Amino acid sequence: MSRVASMTRRLTIALTSVVAIFWFVALGLGVYVMQDEFTEIFDSGVQETAERLLQIVVDDIARDRADGTPAVGLVAPALNSQYLAYQVRDRSGRVLFEDGAPEPFAVPLEVGFSETATQRIYTAGTADGSLFVQVADAFEHRTEALFEGGTALLLPLLALIPTSIIAIILVARRALAPVERLREEILTKDSGNMAPLDEAALPKELRAIARSVNLLLTRLKAALDAEREFTSNSAHELRTPIAGALAQTQRLASEVPPAFRQRTSQIERALLHLGRLAEKLLQMSRAEAGIAISDENTDLLPVLALVLEDMERSALGASRLKVHVAEGAELVRPIPPDAFAIVLRNLLENALIHSPSGSPVRIDVDTQGVRVTNDSVVIDADTLNGLTKRFNRGPTEASGSGLGLAIVQRLVEQMHGRLLIASPAPGMDRGFHVEVRL
Repeated sequence: MSRVASMTRRLTIALTSVVAIFWFVALGLGVYVMQDEFTEIFDSGVQETAERLLQIVVDDIARDRADGTPAVGLVAPALNSQYLAYQVRDRSGRVLFEDGAPEPFAVPLEVGFSETATQRIYTAGTADGSLFVQVADAFEHRTEALFEGGTALLLPLLALIPTSIIAIILVARRALAPVERLREEILTKDSGNMAPLDEAALPKELRAIARSVNLLLTRLKAALDAEREFTSNSAHELRTPIAGALAQTQRLASEVPPAFRQRTSQIERALLHLGRLAEKLLQMSRAEAGIAISDENTDLLPVLALVLEDMERSALGASRLKVHVAEGAELVRPIPPDAFAIVLRNLLENALIHSPSGSPVRIDVDTQGVRVTNDSVVIDADTLNGLTKRFNRGPTEASGSGLGLAIVQRLVEQMHGRLLIASPAPGMDRGFHVEVRL
């Protein structure tokens, strides 16, 4: 599965990469300039050393000729032999004096710079070409100086990159905080919350997005209101004529000859189904209107008892409901009683209708919520996952509208609860189990 791209991550990578590239380019240019400057400085030092040595050697030789003092005693104090080596040579190339370089340098006796594989050498000579002083500087010294200078530039850069990453992340998160708030506010919008977004609290770059979302919410709210009103009105208006038609059909069934009673029974069953469908549509309309949202706490156990008593009186639930309430259980929640009653009634009707006739239906109640279990056949996982969709009834011959669990799912979401469905029931090899965690 591909990783979802993050704006903060993209900004951090992009800005850090740009900063790092510029710094590395600057480092490269700095090293290049340092190399050029170091070459100039080292060459100047070597040349100046060679020329001064030549002057000293010439003076010493002249003094030796005047008073007989050996010239070698004057030349013996060596320069910094750790970095520089020198030779004094005659016109034939013979080494007269040296410091750290007994073998003649493999460069011509010409005034100016020359190079070997390991050294850069400057040759200074007298005007008549009788004496030459050659001073050599090893390339490794120059490389070492350049390496140390480049390292001095690189180390702050290595510390700057992670520091830049942290700084960019903090700045990017702070700058993108309004985007995150807008995203979270949009996520709260559903059919129960169509309030417009607050454009004034957003930066001007995001106000156009908020304005578009508000326009969409307005249109969506109008469409949902129209749909709910139509469903509610249709279901409500159908109840009276359906009840009237059912009463007339039942009266007609008692008056017609026995040969026609099968047809009247079919009409009666169809009208009963139509009446239940109208009732479910009305419940769905109420669920879509957000009736399960409340700020006041309600004790739901009396509501549970009332619904169970009502179901016990019906022909469908008589002597079939087995209730177990955990000791000390409390169900005090910010849930309207009528919404909770609709959830319970739909769960119980579903469990009673879709289980063998006369089989018990168990209701367990504790502080976490309500669990309803029947003795139906096992339902496969694919069918189980689709039972909360509208008009999805699964493989059953029992009567029903396919809306019961869809209504329960919608109301439980508004209650900020969870609807858990399992088949077979926990601890059984068959059955259907529904749990509402409040």
